[in-house]
Amino acid sequence: MKSRFVLSIFLAIFLFGSAWADKCVKCHSSITPNTVKDWEMSKHAVNDVSCSACHGDQHKSSKDLDKVLIPTPETCAECHQDQVDQFSKGKHAMAWAAIKAMPTIHWQPMELIDGMKGCGSCHKIGLKSPEQIKTLKEEGQDYGIASCDACHTRHLFSAEEARQPQACQTCHMGFDHPQWEMYSSSKHGVRYLLKQNGTLPENTVAPTCQTCHMQDGNHEVMTAWGFLAVRLPMPEDEQWTADRTAILQALGVLDPDGNPTGRLDVVKAANVARLDEESWQKERDKMIKTCGDCHSEKFAKGELEKGDEMIRQADHLMAEAIREIASLYKDDVIEKPESYAYAFPDLLTFHDAPRPIEQRLHKMFLKHRMRTFQGTFHANPDYALWYGWSEMVQDLSEIKEMAVDIRRNH
Repeated sequence: MKSRFVLSIFLAIFLFGSAWADKCVKCHSSITPNTVKDWEMSKHAVNDVSCSACHGDQHKSSKDLDKVLIPTPETCAECHQDQVDQFSKGKHAMAWAAIKAMPTIHWQPMELIDGMKGCGSCHKIGLKSPEQIKTLKEEGQDYGIASCDACHTRHLFSAEEARQPQACQTCHMGFDHPQWEMYSSSKHGVRYLLKQNGTLPENTVAPTCQTCHMQDGNHEVMTAWGFLAVRLPMPEDEQWTADRTAILQALGVLDPDGNPTGRLDVVKAANVARLDEESWQKERDKMIKTCGDCHSEKFAKGELEKGDEMIRQADHLMAEAIREIASLYKDDVIEKPESYAYAFPDLLTFHDAPRPIEQRLHKMFLKHRMRTFQGTFHANPDYALWYGWSEMVQDLSEIKEMAVDIRRNH
């Protein structure tokens, strides 16, 4: 008797959901037909996950659009708890917090940030507080809240789409995120793209972005060096320690005397750097294991260590440029910008760099240094050398030349 009652309740819910979906489809087939087409091809439709499961059942006509619920990661977690838990602990989840932590981000046109026509368009993948979501909605910004749909685009929500390297391309290309260009023109990427277009057989071994950065489908998407390629503890190499200290000072994590600042807590919260040996080694070991599916462990370790070494070399050029500008502030040759907390270059306030010499420093850090080490780790010699290292050498040369001119004209 009890089993019959449970079955009847289940059937009632199923029939109600199906009937509700029919109403949504009937109306939206004329209003947003392609949205309906995507949903009809989705696994949601196959498994009778109706529109109301994600959007609620209070919206019934064009007169009550404000009652449509916009999905959040919590909505997805009702069925995909493991993936949302992994995502919430990872790098992408911190994307919104990271952009909001930039000291002068509010000086930018808000269309680019909260309006999601610039940085915000990619950083929207990050988790947001209820207060942030409320503010965005009040400002008329309804998309960019769900996070999961950045890779599993709505309303198809295809896992197969999200497994393709092109799913990463929108955000990971261009100025300071050119990983797509590095991957797609590397031997790894070329083999996979040839596999996609049928030139190479379907069973050809060719890694995607997800192969290396989402091992076993893990949604954390972490790396050993992190976005900034700085880490703790300091190395045994005294020169590298001094150089990394200068970079941490320019990031505002350490003050000019080498003491931790409040920004260190922000870096910890945004998870953009590994701040202890254990967390760094954990990610390095995961990558070695992944590389080991195709290469020997010795080869994998050796190649990754070359990346470490390139960071050391790039850090030396970077630190020299930072010290050059710091000395101009120290000697009162030029005045530090008001937004800088210390008489020291501030790499996180690149939006308001007042002079060409500071602007060149920011480009050296955010563009050329990143291309140097990211190109190395992505097995792309062209990016590592010509778009990275050689540009850093030129940056340093021009910064020194500008510094001489500034002192001469002071």
